[in-house]
Amino acid sequence: MAERPAARTSPLGRLAALPTAPAIAVLVSVLCAAGLVMVGSASPVISLGIYHSPWTILIRQAMWMAVGACALVLCARIDYRRWRALRGPLVLGSLALLVAVPVAAKVAPSLAPTTAGSARWIGIGFLRIQPSELMKLALAVFAADLVTRRGDRMDEPKRVIAPVLAVLGIAAALILKQPDMGTALVLCCIAFGILFMGGVPMAPIGKVLGVFAALALVVGVIDPYRRERILSFLNPGAHQAGSGYQVWQSLIGLGSGHLFGLGLGGGREKWGTLPNAYTDFIFSVVGEELGMIGAVCILALFFALAWYGLRAATRAPDRFGGLLAVGVTTWITTQAVINVGAVIGVLPVTGIPLPFISFGGSSLVISMAAVGILLNIAAQERLPRRAPSARRRLART
Repeated sequence: MAERPAARTSPLGRLAALPTAPAIAVLVSVLCAAGLVMVGSASPVISLGIYHSPWTILIRQAMWMAVGACALVLCARIDYRRWRALRGPLVLGSLALLVAVPVAAKVAPSLAPTTAGSARWIGIGFLRIQPSELMKLALAVFAADLVTRRGDRMDEPKRVIAPVLAVLGIAAALILKQPDMGTALVLCCIAFGILFMGGVPMAPIGKVLGVFAALALVVGVIDPYRRERILSFLNPGAHQAGSGYQVWQSLIGLGSGHLFGLGLGGGREKWGTLPNAYTDFIFSVVGEELGMIGAVCILALFFALAWYGLRAATRAPDRFGGLLAVGVTTWITTQAVINVGAVIGVLPVTGIPLPFISFGGSSLVISMAAVGILLNIAAQERLPRRAPSARRRLART
């Protein structure tokens, strides 16, 4: 009797069969490599104008990426459970730095320089940190630990929600004062993602989300700067000479790339037409030079990272690890969605970078450190015989 031929596995099936930790490591490595290439392509003009060398920004990005790689390896080697003991110092330290930024901006501007009306960094020379980036990690650790410790009190959701909202509210208020609404939105997504996946009832979460949405609308309408951003988002063509100029130029760049792009280095918008081409709007350069295919590949990498991150959460050895993995995954993917949404004109411009792709120091290093924590969780995954839904798995005590 002839043997049956071996069943062929689809490419998606082979990807799903990959171990979680190596898959995450490969995805982040590819994203970082793509980011280094795109920063090198998008920055020569501005780098030449500011630093009199077309390579300075690229060299700095490579240096920050090396520091980030060291942070990733270090965090991947530290057992993720040890972060629970640091929840208090992380939150207090991050809040203290957030308070220090506006104070230093007034008292010692050299320590907290103001750029484009925003004061977000504190430090000396190149050794500057963006406290809001550290706050993302602090909130993820704090919320994951709190929901884990109070998992048996889900019949009293206020005892779980109130402490998380207190930290979130204080941090978001300080970050909005910078102003930086994009990071405040990412913090909200981290907190609500952990609360939801931790099994907190939907009714109180829905009420709090409604309150936050109303507050965000009020803040956006009252502040003239944010109001102009919202109006330009609703109709960028009508504001293309003013507040909608950046989005309009971004759309022009994306449209000119067509299917295959103009070729790496062949983009025209980065020659002074598109502001922040190598930072917040680098995805537009990707679409212009690599076309729709290149842009879709970048989005596919983030989608795959989200999938493997959630798989690491459902297979984590304990509840804290699962919720912390949810927080890190939510952080990176929602930030990517907000950035890309602004670049393609479907969300208001908030000024946050595209993870691993945009130029940046604090954002890149802390994001890679967070991925290191995620890798440590994934390396200890338990393979279930039949995986339950993600929310049901993480809601177990």
